[in-house]
Amino acid sequence: MRLRACISILLFISACAATEPITKEPAARGRRSANLQRAAALPWRDGGRCVVREASQPWPALVERCYLALDHDRVQFHDTTGRCTVASADAATIGLGFCVLAAPEIAVGAVIVLGVVVVGVAIKEALDAYELRHLYPEEAGASRGTKAAPREEVAKRKPELEPEPAGKDWQPPVPPVPVDRTRRASCEPVPVPHAGEDDAHNECADKFPPNRYPGMDVLVDGVLFDALQVGMRVLWEIKTHRFDSYNAYVRKQEIEKELKQLDKERKAAAACGYGFVVGVSSEQHKEALLRRDQTLDVVVTGCKR
Repeated sequence: MRLRACISILLFISACAATEPITKEPAARGRRSANLQRAAALPWRDGGRCVVREASQPWPALVERCYLALDHDRVQFHDTTGRCTVASADAATIGLGFCVLAAPEIAVGAVIVLGVVVVGVAIKEALDAYELRHLYPEEAGASRGTKAAPREEVAKRKPELEPEPAGKDWQPPVPPVPVDRTRRASCEPVPVPHAGEDDAHNECADKFPPNRYPGMDVLVDGVLFDALQVGMRVLWEIKTHRFDSYNAYVRKQEIEKELKQLDKERKAAAACGYGFVVGVSSEQHKEALLRRDQTLDVVVTGCKR
């Protein structure tokens, strides 16, 4: 209770001392996006889950609720303005950092992070999702009931606003699929940790397509896929088991089971506007699948067990 009381006092102090309200952040970025970008520069012990949960709150309120999740061993705070001195000893113990961090506009040198910051997993996923949702303004506008420019006009303006990056390794972002409001959330790709603990399989899924979200499966329309290909609207199912070593009976049973799974995945991908590819380790496995269903897109990855 004492800790919460100290934090509440310091939140009031920082809010009163602010020279510019948080609501005056650039409207184009939005409060949630701005808070995620700011928090991405800090180390979080929970991977940023608290930040993502509270990102729609004003920055001081976010700091109040997530301050204890910060990795305090890696952050140093300096009261460059002199406004964070308080009489309470308890508040002084925990409050300097909170008061400095909660300021709507943090002065240069006030917060120093020790070491290299790797953006928290939860924050990175939230920023990626925000980028996908707002790549085409009229789709974001539709979800809010507002009017926005047609996609054709956006496409015409894009070369002026976003020059094409130099370098052969650049891949274009994956645009969101145009769906109605009822399917919008389910068709948006959601990265989730790999379902299995098969390292060889997961390595193949990450490197071969290659996977837009290394280390993660992708959930689309309630169906789990092994990978979403970088720069393309293509979902992958990866098979790495030693199909060639099975006897004829086991191979037949395996193909029957796989076809049921692949049919479900292909339908979910198509319903959301994605392509679907099956990656297998050998030519024999590919031929066995195509003998049963020639409409499948099957690729030999060569991944070994």
